[in-house]
Amino acid sequence: MRLMIASDIHGSAYYTEKLLDAYSGEKCDKLLLLGDILYHGPRNDLPREYNPKRVIDILNNVSSEILCVRGNCEAEVDQMVLDFPVMAEYAVFYIKGRMIFATHGHIYNETFFPKLKKGDILLHGHTHVPALKKINNGENIYMNPGSVSIPKENSHHGYMILEDMSYSENSEDIGPVAEWKKLDGEVLWNYTL
Repeated sequence: MRLMIASDIHGSAYYTEKLLDAYSGEKCDKLLLLGDILYHGPRNDLPREYNPKRVIDILNNVSSEILCVRGNCEAEVDQMVLDFPVMAEYAVFYIKGRMIFATHGHIYNETFFPKLKKGDILLHGHTHVPALKKINNGENIYMNPGSVSIPKENSHHGYMILEDMSYSENSEDIGPVAEWKKLDGEVLWNYTL
């Protein structure tokens, strides 16, 4: 499985189109959105080409490709206009026996993390800052793709790719690989889980 992970679109039609261009080029199986899709929020400036209605149209055209969790800017009215579920507080999936707890980050985060077993991964957006670090006394990993439309702390407009299996030149299984990328596809860093 090859999964694109993105967060914090915040109603930007411009960056939504860029994200879907990247998604098409990445040949992913699904697009996992970590919330804050339509509304920009009172603490953020308006993103480039703020147009939630256009974002609705763009995403609804690929709704069968999308998995999503609820952000702090989502409301029940958003579910009425989007053709894919957006109201789940979190999603859980497994890659090679490791649980990934995907959420937006406003409830569960690196400070208030959910019940995780050793080796499990916390994946969230919300901060608009890409991250990869050990948490919970080094027992778990926290990953954040950053923001598609409103990056913070001098970060980039970007996303993550999570692939469940990668191979070395010797065709040996080296496990799941996470890559942080700019919207133009430039790899910023990667990590083998």
